[in-house]
Amino acid sequence: MTATAPASIDATIGLLRGAGYVADRPLATVLFLALRMGRPLLLEGEAGVGKTEVAKTLATALGRRLIRLQCYEGLDQSAAVYEWNYAAQMIAIRLAEAAGESDKGAMAADVFSERYLLRRPLLEALEPHPEGPPVLLVDELDRTDAAFEAFLLEVLADFQVTIPEIGTVKAPAPPIILLTSNRTREIHDALKRRCLYHWVDYPDAERELAILRARLPGVGATLSREVVAFVQALRKDDLFKVPGVAETLDWASALVELDAVALDPGQVGDTLGVLLKYQDDIAKTDAGRIERLIEEARRAVRAAE
Repeated sequence: MTATAPASIDATIGLLRGAGYVADRPLATVLFLALRMGRPLLLEGEAGVGKTEVAKTLATALGRRLIRLQCYEGLDQSAAVYEWNYAAQMIAIRLAEAAGESDKGAMAADVFSERYLLRRPLLEALEPHPEGPPVLLVDELDRTDAAFEAFLLEVLADFQVTIPEIGTVKAPAPPIILLTSNRTREIHDALKRRCLYHWVDYPDAERELAILRARLPGVGATLSREVVAFVQALRKDDLFKVPGVAETLDWASALVELDAVALDPGQVGDTLGVLLKYQDDIAKTDAGRIERLIEEARRAVRAAE
């Protein structure tokens, strides 16, 4: 069922929470404005803080189709927008020749018509959809190069693409566009000017606990609080890769699978590979450090009660 866009910031918070995403007010504000103004939204932040989930949750909450363009080094127009079905075109040409077709212009017009066009994510997002304009997620834009960014400008500014053989394809209603970046490189100012912007940071303890409860309601109250307090304390360490919310959720799930009801130093040490993804970080978090972090986490839990 398709839902209407939220009418206020509070309604935006409620819409996302209803689909399992706990957003803070600054994120809800910029998302509300992006929806009301019909502007693309660029979300930057560390990996695992929930940028991609914003688009997924929004599509679910609004009942819209999610179209995802996963970016990578070397991504080009043929993979992102369209390409021609060359095999089908060649068959059509051979059949036309066998039938005695001699009008080259008519033959070219036929094989470069829409029926031979393979639509990729950007072109799909510009076409009409029965449930309403889709949510277009351009994920990890920083993995592409400046040339692809430049190509995106037409889509972000005018919600259209130009196909030389056919002409300009313009969306009848602008899609909801969210772009994400882990900031492994700077996104060009020309692209940023066409978007609203928000930095998605690590959540504080209260919001991270709310996220864990929303996503994993089966985790016990004590374990939930201790997991969040432990991760919050761990993020203060000098680590190569600080664990994100995604790792917090994975770790809580892993501990539940091990029948944990509270943090145990042995189980924490055995499951660090769920929380930390670099050996140097795991090596730093030795048994003594684990015990100190657990004690710090329990103090934080007691103070919050």
